[in-house]
Amino acid sequence: MVTSVIVTGLLIPAVAAQPSGEEAAPGPEVAAPAVVEFSDIPAEPPVQPSPPATRDLFGADCATSIEGSQVTAHCHNAFPETDLVSLHVECDRWWDLDGDGAAVAVGPAGRTELTGRCWKEVRAAWVSHRRA
Repeated sequence: MVTSVIVTGLLIPAVAAQPSGEEAAPGPEVAAPAVVEFSDIPAEPPVQPSPPATRDLFGADCATSIEGSQVTAHCHNAFPETDLVSLHVECDRWWDLDGDGAAVAVGPAGRTELTGRCWKEVRAAWVSHRRA
């Protein structure tokens, strides 16, 4: 509200100073009104691109447990495509060899158990998936 009072206070003296008989000062021309032809508007909306294809669901669900130096992974494949799963074990000690297990095929609705171990402590363990 303060701004409108200030702007009004600045504009009133300028309007009062303009002689009443003269034309307004030249300025930019007023634009012509816009005309819309209804025949130019398409009857139907433009065609939208088709949505991207959904990704195929894939990959067995695996639960990994570590007990001391032993690692066990229980996998269940709930999907209709065979999954090749591999257990990977990273050992904590620098001299202890890490292990990458062989790929095991888990068919649709199939289950499998993967095991691995280190000589001492296990740092990390995970299961990788690959399409058959």
